[in-house]
Amino acid sequence: MANARDLDWDRDGPDWPNRQMSRFVRAGRLKWHVQVGGSGPGLLLLHGTGASTHTWAGMLEPLARDFTVVAPDLPGHGFTASPSLYGLSLPGMAHGIAELLATLEIGPVLGVGHSAGAAVLAHHALHGPSTLLAVVSLNGALIPFGGLAGRLFSPLAKLLAMNPVTPGLFARRLSKADVFERLLAGTGSDLDPTAAAIYRRLAASPRHVAGALGMMANWDLRRLHRELPTLAIPLILVAAAGDRTVPPDQAEDLARRIPMARLERLAWGGHLAHEERPDEIVSLIQRVAAEVGVSEARRSDG
Repeated sequence: MANARDLDWDRDGPDWPNRQMSRFVRAGRLKWHVQVGGSGPGLLLLHGTGASTHTWAGMLEPLARDFTVVAPDLPGHGFTASPSLYGLSLPGMAHGIAELLATLEIGPVLGVGHSAGAAVLAHHALHGPSTLLAVVSLNGALIPFGGLAGRLFSPLAKLLAMNPVTPGLFARRLSKADVFERLLAGTGSDLDPTAAAIYRRLAASPRHVAGALGMMANWDLRRLHRELPTLAIPLILVAAAGDRTVPPDQAEDLARRIPMARLERLAWGGHLAHEERPDEIVSLIQRVAAEVGVSEARRSDG
């Protein structure tokens, strides 16, 4: 039974960012909320844990001038239905994305993922079926937790996710202004009030919180970390200097380990840098697209 505080498209959709691009699509066993717009080469945007399509609010329209943009709410997040526990794992999410793309009949040639979304893209590129020619990782969460945190985090998250009462408790806790503001400050990003209000709306939805907890509980990056050096397409690791969630030195380490990777440092911004200065990230994506030759056809049309 749905909780009255859960996100509802009839109630929450009218002012959702880029709602004119929104559609609901059944792919595999899930009903997805996905935003699709523009024309030209396919561009796939994947948000991170606890976010939704709104994270691309300032980027979708500019990118849609050059690309066919596909931006879904990940399983259990935003307005996309909740999957099985496997569907919240890294392989499960990548499989779900492949099913969605097949249903939409869009083969993206460029992928942009924020935080955990970058891990989903990397897994998709490694295990396919994938049409990607390059992946842009925005403060990507690609390295497993180390030490004590690594030993405790996943079992604790699993325990929390299995308790049906937990998401509601978390949502009520996050509805308190001081708790939510501390959580947002922990990203190192300074968001405008409109963006912060949407995150707060998401955090107040028990179903969305359950999706985020379930994703964390079923997340295992050890295999991906081992496989990343075999990636056969360019991986652009964008690291913001002020990111307090994923330390920038993780991207530096990956750039040394992965032959096809390169580091792009941002001297500004926190974990949500793409929301702080969306125009600059759009320019970076367009530059990467030109480097790998995926935007030439669109430019010749103009």
